[in-house]
Amino acid sequence: MARQTVVRVLILTNLYPNPYQPNRAVFNRQQFRALAEQHAVRIIAPLSWVDELLSRAKGNLRLPRDRQRSSDGIPVEHPRYWYTPGAMRGWHGHFYRRSVQHAFQRALKEFCPDILLASWAYPDGWAAVKLARRAGLPVVIKVHGCDVLCAGRGLDQNPLRKRRTIEALCGADAIIAVSRHLAENVIDLGVDPERVKVVQNGVDCALFHPNSKAAARAKLGLDPAERILLFVGNLELVKGLDVLMEAFARLVQAGLRFRCLLIGQGSMRQQLERQSACLGLTETVRFIGPIPHVRLPEWYCAADLLVLPSRSEGVPNVLLEAAACRTPFVATRVGGIPEIAHLGASRLVPPGDPAALAQAIRDVLTVFADEPLHRSWGALRSHDETAAELVSVFSRVLRSRRRVRLAPVLLQSAR
Repeated sequence: MARQTVVRVLILTNLYPNPYQPNRAVFNRQQFRALAEQHAVRIIAPLSWVDELLSRAKGNLRLPRDRQRSSDGIPVEHPRYWYTPGAMRGWHGHFYRRSVQHAFQRALKEFCPDILLASWAYPDGWAAVKLARRAGLPVVIKVHGCDVLCAGRGLDQNPLRKRRTIEALCGADAIIAVSRHLAENVIDLGVDPERVKVVQNGVDCALFHPNSKAAARAKLGLDPAERILLFVGNLELVKGLDVLMEAFARLVQAGLRFRCLLIGQGSMRQQLERQSACLGLTETVRFIGPIPHVRLPEWYCAADLLVLPSRSEGVPNVLLEAAACRTPFVATRVGGIPEIAHLGASRLVPPGDPAALAQAIRDVLTVFADEPLHRSWGALRSHDETAAELVSVFSRVLRSRRRVRLAPVLLQSAR
């Protein structure tokens, strides 16, 4: 069997856990860890100065003086990302590039990467293209959802940010999209279809797997007889939790009794707490806050249903994890969600429609509650499989680069 060539991959992304945000983008940590098992990996993960300031104000420990650490045996550097919060978003790419350039130069010298991978289109991908071009490195951008969908469909009204996003995507050697829907949106922005590859995220089935509902509830101190709904994610507008609250109000008014546990944190928490109180849902909705990723399986297994009422998505990892735990889900028909609906017992509804959302939840909890899930659950992909697909993209880009470099030499020889 031919020996696999080791690829040296430098990764640039804000989507990676850090000491202040240990649950941040765990899906990237898992995929990059799988990648590092066969290849050489180094990560530059900028940390927002705002997040760092807020964390330190809460008494959290500072990063090491050199801002470097090891994560899963991978060297990680966390340069401070200086930018203007909530303003001049079209210039954030310049701020990002300036913030990471010393770490990037250090990695070039010490690590000698073959390729640069940026995870998130803007500002990460834009800065990566600029830095990689000056260094003569090929660059691949991995896009996740809102980084492209918000720019391409007008959800983000900043025209300069949209232009920078398109510059990044068109300037990269290849684009990795987590769904076919997202890949189509990338192509609609002007990217050559030949440079776009779909690689869906995987799931850790050693961690996420079916388990006893009764045992999970006993461990978490939950009522064994109560109907329990679960939401896992950021408490942000894009997740559609305001619509979910309206759906809950309809269900409670119709006499359905249940409890919904919201796991996560975000800027909308106080607004959602107020909305919950105004709708008379204080006894129905419980805000759990953030939970370590390794503890999520017991919450999935304890739930009767996972709800995800998002306005926009790529391919949500929470649905993959729920499917791995054999937990049914109700979600909106947006982004790449229809592409993975076959993986679990699911109901999909239009976004922003509290009546349809309420009806789907009611159906799963009552009409179909006593029916066994006779559908076959789809085969989930592992992080090792998705990491191997990343490497196939890297290898194709590197082969293409070699052919381009050899072409003038071959032409000269022919003369």
